[in-house]
Amino acid sequence: MQKGRLEAFSDGVLAIVITIMVLEIKVPHGDELSDLKPLIPILLSYILSFIYIGIYWNNHHHMLHTVKHVSGSILWANLHLLFWLSLIPFVTGWLGENHFASLPMALYGIILLMSAIAYFILQRIIIKAQGKESILAKAIGKDLKGNLSPIFYILGILASFYKPWIAGIFYILVALMWLIPDPRIERTLRESHKN
Repeated sequence: MQKGRLEAFSDGVLAIVITIMVLEIKVPHGDELSDLKPLIPILLSYILSFIYIGIYWNNHHHMLHTVKHVSGSILWANLHLLFWLSLIPFVTGWLGENHFASLPMALYGIILLMSAIAYFILQRIIIKAQGKESILAKAIGKDLKGNLSPIFYILGILASFYKPWIAGIFYILVALMWLIPDPRIERTLRESHKN
């Protein structure tokens, strides 16, 4: 199978995820600025989730540039990732509607953690299929950000039962770490084309 179909399907799912999230934001019934105040938690949770979906879309796009052939295991690993990402609208809505309460904040962290694990699995399956000398394997290297992210998610999940705002800080820190596009894959791709 060619990777174009995998990319198109993944892009479509992520576009639907964003669409579902924005459709969950209900328009206020008044025309005053104060009528927007109850929507602030919902908008904040939407912004954070939109950033996360954008990060996954960006990194997924770069990772798939390294793939030469799509196997069945890559397809299933990709579906596994999309499953967890498709739950983000639900936890985003629950988080915003309940003003960042402990349980919604913990579940939000669990979904982020599971998405990170699914991405890691997809990455490993691609490396296994392409070989240890593949572009992706060379680009990933020690993967400090990839190793720190699950730790921050777990700390956030635990903190959500103590002080939910601390959990929020952990989730924002992970997003900030990944917000700047990871140049490793692009750099490794350029170097491989020079050789």
